[in-house]
Amino acid sequence: MLDGTFGTLMTSADSALVVVTTVAEGERAGCVVGFHTQSSISPQHYCLWLSKANHTYRVGLRARHFAVHFLTAGDSAVAEAFGTRSGDDTDKFSGVEIEDTVQGVPLLAACPNRFLLERIAMLDDGGDHVCLTGRVDSSQCRDSFTPLRLSDAAHLTPGHDSEDRAIQP
Repeated sequence: MLDGTFGTLMTSADSALVVVTTVAEGERAGCVVGFHTQSSISPQHYCLWLSKANHTYRVGLRARHFAVHFLTAGDSAVAEAFGTRSGDDTDKFSGVEIEDTVQGVPLLAACPNRFLLERIAMLDDGGDHVCLTGRVDSSQCRDSFTPLRLSDAAHLTPGHDSEDRAIQP
């Protein structure tokens, strides 16, 4: 739980939302991520933080490749589909138009502003999220866009609380 001043500072940042997708051993996963940032210019690296409560985290532990899809102001339905349901009991990709990369990572057709990462490191500092650092393999952006922000999705109830932690296999 955020204390008052830290929570106020983080709320004011109003980060852009992305959907991260991945696959491991044929098992697909995807979730909305609000903690993410560029971490190197040359080479191009990007960090994202996955909630330990999410199915995507557990699949991500075994995955090597990830797609980061930037949501636009018009992508509320995508945020709802990937942010309010748990991959533990729902196929989030059912009824969603996707194309798989060579590595099998599902790309969301509705979200063409994206890049692909190859994982190079994962850090677990004991918090409720783990940091995944990846090398940008490729990127595409159709046009400039207005991102969907955390404040735009504040009304959505996450598929898991941040305090939820799955038991590791």
